[in-house]
Amino acid sequence: MVDRNLGRHHCAVHHVRPTALQRVVPDGSRAYVTCENGNGLEVVDARSHREIQTIKMPDHRLRPMSVVVSQDGRRMFVSTGRGGQLVVIDAASQAIVGSTEVGERPWGLALSSDGRTLYTANGPSNDVSVVDVETRAVTARLRAGESPWGVVFVP
Repeated sequence: MVDRNLGRHHCAVHHVRPTALQRVVPDGSRAYVTCENGNGLEVVDARSHREIQTIKMPDHRLRPMSVVVSQDGRRMFVSTGRGGQLVVIDAASQAIVGSTEVGERPWGLALSSDGRTLYTANGPSNDVSVVDVETRAVTARLRAGESPWGVVFVP
């Protein structure tokens, strides 16, 4: 982990399973680490640097690739690569509360600055899905060149 205020490496969190991406909740208490081969999302205490638990995906085809945390820290959104879904997790219960088919092999995720819209980069379908966070509905699919794997929202 890197301390953004100090701009330097702060600690290492060791994992048995290969990881793809990490995110820290707004209050800095927890970090979420995607584990593609482990088929789950690791919850790490960001202060003690210890794993608290692993949130397993309900299907072996759902392989966590990327995670973003809502601005209020109440929900996490996880892309699942070949699983083709966006999985929504409640932070308080650490339970999966829903999922949505978003496209072929979603990897990268970005939230709009108001937190109402989520974007998924879908590699093989060469597009980005636009998802309404509240309804979890895909409202549009935007052409995005060849094999997009990441997405950034710029207001």
